[in-house]
Amino acid sequence: MLFAYREDQGRLDRLTPDAPLEGSVWIDLYRPLKVQVDAVTALGVDVPTLEDMEEIEISNRLYRENGMDYMTVVLPGLSETKAPISGPVTFILTHDRLVTVRHHAPRPFETYPTRANKVGPGCSRPETIFLGLTEEIIGRLADLMENAGKALDQVMREVFAPSKGDRSDLLEDALQRIGREGDLVGRVRLSLLTLERAISFFGQSEIHLGAKDELRPVVKGIMRDIQALEVHADFLSSRVALAVDATLGMIGLSQSQTIKIFSVLAVVFLPPTVIASAYGMNFDVMPELHWDWGYPMALGLMLASAVGTYIFFKWKHWF
Repeated sequence: MLFAYREDQGRLDRLTPDAPLEGSVWIDLYRPLKVQVDAVTALGVDVPTLEDMEEIEISNRLYRENGMDYMTVVLPGLSETKAPISGPVTFILTHDRLVTVRHHAPRPFETYPTRANKVGPGCSRPETIFLGLTEEIIGRLADLMENAGKALDQVMREVFAPSKGDRSDLLEDALQRIGREGDLVGRVRLSLLTLERAISFFGQSEIHLGAKDELRPVVKGIMRDIQALEVHADFLSSRVALAVDATLGMIGLSQSQTIKIFSVLAVVFLPPTVIASAYGMNFDVMPELHWDWGYPMALGLMLASAVGTYIFFKWKHWF
């Protein structure tokens, strides 16, 4: 799909599908078809393929070509099946417009067009749209980390809540939720890292191209926000590790309690087993073999030994 926008009185106005792209200030390509790629290529913009965008080399993610800056970052979003994924997004900054290329759906690309006049330095020029969209992305990443922190708080309350019943299902569910939140925090951390590199490259490029000084404080502010979120992401990563350790510890305690019960039962039935084995031997000379009270005596000894062992364990508070 192709979404094209033009600036109209400080707002972004989406162009109709048949409108010419020459008057656009932002072109957003989402899983573009060949005809849409050709239309953007006709404007002099070389649109990278998904394979090019997935290259991990910095030289393939941040570079300048034919007077245009290519900046590829990794952002969390949704796939076609609405599954949460992280994927590359390329920002192509020219003198006339901003072109974005993506193959998944990060939330800020849906919310920014209606808020372009409320966030960032405005939407009158391609570089201000890029910075405004970056601020929207940073805000979204901050929301994701805040939600992850709240989810971890809830999980930890459930894990440490006092309970005398079987908690195996609850602890297993808690471990799965912690894993999901840890994966989300990791994807957000990767996004912040790639964004920091892209903004740094943009700042150097804008100075080289002679950009107005009014954008430099915005760039510095964005860099400070990213660095603050990186610290928060590291803090959440440590909390995820703590939550995993705590949950595994509680699972270990629960399993130990189960093993302890079986161990106690085994010891309780050990003396009766010894007595039954002794009277189950087939020797010719056994004093109790022909005794009328031999069988009741053996049963009584087995019962008394089991009860005595049980009382001893209770007295020692071993279960």
